[in-house]
Amino acid sequence: QVQVVESGGGLVQAGGSLRLSCAASGRTFGRYAVGWFRQAPGKEREFVARISWSGGITYYADSVKGRFTLSRDNAKNKVYLQMNSLKPENTAVYYCALDPNNYRLGYSEAPVYDYWGQGTQVTVSS
Repeated sequence: QVQVVESGGGLVQAGGSLRLSCAASGRTFGRYAVGWFRQAPGKEREFVARISWSGGITYYADSVKGRFTLSRDNAKNKVYLQMNSLKPENTAVYYCALDPNNYRLGYSEAPVYDYWGQGTQVTVSS
């Protein structure tokens, strides 16, 4: 069983930055693509970004392109989501999820991810 833990959330003013981390147990972390999703109160969970096994391929939701950046350090079993120029509408619980398939057309769909963390709260004040 793979354990996934997010960290780095918090309260930030609009225009500020946060870096979220996703840590996972297991020696095969490098064989999982990692996705980030978020869920705001009263809304459905939505795709934010995804990074491939090696980190060479990334995908971003249109709403975060140019502001959010994914990176990973497989030696540390961690993925990082750098979030800049944050907006109040970015307030949500952010979830990290692992997908054993590196290449997948439906990468923005939550059901394709096998392991999920408990989420970390990000609150952006205006």
